[in-house]
Parts: sequence; structure tokens; C-alpha cells
Amino acid sequence: MARQVESEDHAVDQLWLQLSRIRACMLEVKDSGQHPQPMTHFADRKSNTIWFITSSDTDLAVAVGSGATGQLTFASEKQDYHASVRGHLSFSNDSTKLDELFTVAASAWFEQGRDDPKVRLLKFQPSDAAVWASEDNMVLVGLRLLRASLSSSEDEPDVGVHHVLNLREPA
Repeated sequence: MARQVESEDHAVDQLWLQLSRIRACMLEVKDSGQHPQPMTHFADRKSNTIWFITSSDTDLAVAVGSGATGQLTFASEKQDYHASVRGHLSFSNDSTKLDELFTVAASAWFEQGRDDPKVRLLKFQPSDAAVWASEDNMVLVGLRLLRASLSSSEDEPDVGVHHVLNLREPA
């Protein structure tokens, strides 16, 4: 369940926690003209990095080139947490990190497994994020939406919190 945290520090903590719990996101290279793609990510808060494994012959890899602005989006399984994260995408030659992250599931995408020459480690360094956290009880959210739609007041329904976060400095 996503808590509705009020402070920016707690919201940053919550973002990294959600990134560690959720295994898939949609990743896009900004201004590439490509649609976002589903990707498995590996969150590393200590280094303020989100890692991806991809193939050098994908459209995504070609769009990243020598570096690009990227954006990843995801939602929690219960749909009570949503995030959109911007940052810098680049390739890394850190073979130790690649060995650490490479899994049996990743090897399914490469003919020669970890030793395939097309394996690339993609480094995403987040700069900022917009996050939304709401109650996980969809009945309560629905009732609040219904009440707001029937009300003559100008107030928006209270269904959660929204934060825009600076992620440039590791916490």
C-alpha cells in the first residue's frame, strides 16, 4: 500500500521503495519519436541509478546513442502509486555491475546469454520525478469521486497526494 506522505524527503524514500518493489516500467528516449517500451529495471538508490539490460540492436539502444534524456513511468500493482521519472540515459561498461544484475530471465533475450556481444548495460540517472500516492481502497476513492461530482463546491476530490521531486543529489 502506498502511504500518502507529506514531506519531500519521505516522498523520495517512497519513490525508491516503490522502484525496488516494482519490476517493470515503461522507458522512453525523449524526442526520439519512439513509443515507451516495457523494461525491467534495477533500482540502486545508493548510486542514484536505475539500471537496465538491453541489446545493442534495439531501437532503444540506437536512440540512446552516446547519451539522451530518458523518462520512465510506472504504477504500483494496486494502482495506488504512480510515478514519472526523468533523467539521463547512457551506456555503461561496468562488467561487474552487469554480472551482478544479469539473470536467467535476461539471458532468454540473448542467443549467447551473458557473453552475447549485443548485451548492453544501460544507466539511468534520475534528475526529477512526479509522483502520486493515493489510498489503496478503491471503494473509498470511488466514493470520494462520486461525492465530489455531486457537490456544488469547487473543491477537487481528496484522493491522494502529488509531489514533484528533485533527485539530482543522492539521499
